[in-house]
Amino acid sequence: MTDKYDVVIIGSGPAGYVCAIRAAQLGLKTVCIEKYKNVAGKGVNGGTCLNEGCIPSKALLDSSMKFHDAKTSLVHHGITARSVSVDIEQMIGRKDDIVKKLTSGIASLFKANGVAALYGTGKLLAGKKVEYTDAKGKTKVIEAENVVLATGSVPIDIPVAPIDDKLIIDSKAALDLTKVPKRLGIIGAGVIGLELGSVWNRLGSEVVLLEALDVFLAIMDKQIAKDASKIFAKQGLDIRLGCRVTGSEIKRGKVNVTYQSSAGKEQQETFDKLIVCVGRQPSTENLLAEDCGVNLDERGSIFVDDYCATNAPGVWAIGDLVRGPMLAHKGSEEGVMVAERIAGQLTEMNYDIIPNVVYTHPEIASVGRNEEELKQAGEPYNVGMFPFVASGRALAADDTDGLVKILAHAETDRILGAHIIGPSAAELVQQVAIAMEFGSSAEDVGMMVFAHPSMSEAVHEAALAVNGHAIHVANRRKRKAKK
Repeated sequence: MTDKYDVVIIGSGPAGYVCAIRAAQLGLKTVCIEKYKNVAGKGVNGGTCLNEGCIPSKALLDSSMKFHDAKTSLVHHGITARSVSVDIEQMIGRKDDIVKKLTSGIASLFKANGVAALYGTGKLLAGKKVEYTDAKGKTKVIEAENVVLATGSVPIDIPVAPIDDKLIIDSKAALDLTKVPKRLGIIGAGVIGLELGSVWNRLGSEVVLLEALDVFLAIMDKQIAKDASKIFAKQGLDIRLGCRVTGSEIKRGKVNVTYQSSAGKEQQETFDKLIVCVGRQPSTENLLAEDCGVNLDERGSIFVDDYCATNAPGVWAIGDLVRGPMLAHKGSEEGVMVAERIAGQLTEMNYDIIPNVVYTHPEIASVGRNEEELKQAGEPYNVGMFPFVASGRALAADDTDGLVKILAHAETDRILGAHIIGPSAAELVQQVAIAMEFGSSAEDVGMMVFAHPSMSEAVHEAALAVNGHAIHVANRRKRKAKK
């Protein structure tokens, strides 16, 4: 027997579940297939983001920050906390409770919106058909007017440090440790490595991050990355750039790691645990039949056009499966766009204004282009900056590391990008993103009234500083890129 739907979605992460809900809202008969199982073996929605990525990592980041504050920072406020200790198992349990609430919430939203949920695997066949296999191995074919592929991504494995799920672990297992490793090694100093390193460093681990690239946080503005490097070093994170891991060996319950340093010398380090987080790759294993008509690009991503349509008619792909940054919010908005285009709406997505955030402390956030990109393009620009040390709200909160940096076109004053390191950076950068979406100039933002005292005043002052009008910091001479 063959079931028929308007839309079949494979994957219920941030891209897939949002697409499913929006499609159902638009009156389309929709089914969503999810293979992820929780520790009890039950199928759950939410994908990597809710189950083993964005949400659980933020829960641990917040818990570990509270512990760190209680140990080291409250004294500045005249508060003395004696005999502060941490119960790691309770902390992990809290994280798991948050995950459970959110994943069960998706199930409720599916029910409320009329989305049919299937738990098992889905494989795209030719002719817009999907082979569904349930948990018991029983298969059936589902026909659809449209198929949306949203299976996300998986961690990249490296032969020099094979995962054993005991001493050498991936980013998922790093969220479930029940003891604080005395010495923790992390291969990769990107977003995931920095966030995990921050968690366990705050809880007492000596953390060493080995990064193969010579540049720290290459995805971010150079100035912001430089400031971040200094701040993280003060926090105790040992970040070593230009270090290529060449091998690993388990001996006497420890992990011995061999790597080539930036100076070309072979060196060794011994760790109690080693986390491998060198990036992620599209999850396409057993997803595509050979004759399904969908093509992959040179990076292993599914090839799509500007609207996430594949070369196979009626088949779409969204989220981490396709080009662009692997960000949950990017996938969610692609899910909305695809659902609405299937329903006949000409929805588009602005890929130039997608915020990027590193949830360390201080947070790091960016949107739009950075100085290096503008220089390469030969575009004239002005820079406005405001440090949090000059913010009354930041001083009151004892949280003054970092700054807001806004870039605007030197001739039109239109905002081209914003780069922030500091308190609430994830929230502040969104203010600039909204301004950019409406084509605002730095002057436009500078003319707005911001609440006082607030962290967001730093955005206001940085916008004013673009044109030399900052009030609460000395204005610098305008910096322009050379044409």
